Amino acid sequence: QVQLVESGGGLVQAGGSLRLSCAASGRTFSGYVIGWFRQAPGKERESVAAISWSEGSTYYAESVKGRFTISRDNAKRSVYLQMNNLHPEDTAVYYCAASAWMGTVADGLGPAMYKYWGQGTQVTVSS
Repeated sequence: QVQLVESGGGLVQAGGSLRLSCAASGRTFSGYVIGWFRQAPGKERESVAAISWSEGSTYYAESVKGRFTISRDNAKRSVYLQMNNLHPEDTAVYYCAASAWMGTVADGLGPAMYKYWGQGTQVTVSS
């Protein structure tokens, strides 16, 4: 069992930055893929970024490449999403999720591949 808790959301102006954190309790992230998803009102949940804890491969959606960076801290059992140059269209509830997928994440994983989800954190980018 993995419990995930996100934090770091908030209100920021366009062009600003936020860092989201996803902390694990219950066990470590070892052997898991950790992904960040977002869901805006009226839209489907979309994959934003992912990182494989075991092999270190990463995935980024085209819309965030060059602006977002996913990273991990083994000692703190945490995964981070550094979001720079935020756009109003980045406004959404952001979720972290854990998957037992053992392969590469270079092509991304859909939400059905993730078993554990956090409660989400709101990110609002004003224009």
